[in-house]
Amino acid sequence: MLRFSSLSALLLAALAAPVAAEEVQISQAISAGSLHDGPLDMVAYYTELPGGAFEVVATFAEPDGSAPMRVMMAMADGDALRFGLPGHRGALYGFSRAGNVLTVSVDPVPTKEASATAPLTVPSKL
Repeated sequence: MLRFSSLSALLLAALAAPVAAEEVQISQAISAGSLHDGPLDMVAYYTELPGGAFEVVATFAEPDGSAPMRVMMAMADGDALRFGLPGHRGALYGFSRAGNVLTVSVDPVPTKEASATAPLTVPSKL
């Protein structure tokens, strides 16, 4: 019985732990990194612009092979941003630059779906 309790406690702790983000660091221009933990697969790379900024290019695609979406942005040293994509709930994509390193991440975001099983109650008088 002690084994079952220890195993149950371990499983409960694993389920209660926050889901970790997937992250990749890119430290050389034209080298790409990819992420696959969100609702979309993503490949990102950067090129160097005159004046020291990076032009970051990220391409997002659904695993089913539908048309990809591309985002391009200029990032100076110290810049960071996070965003979600319309129609693809459940993930925040992050980009940050520190020196010559671009860090790209995807963080799962819990979503609450409306329950289709609960009846809708409408007051008879307002």
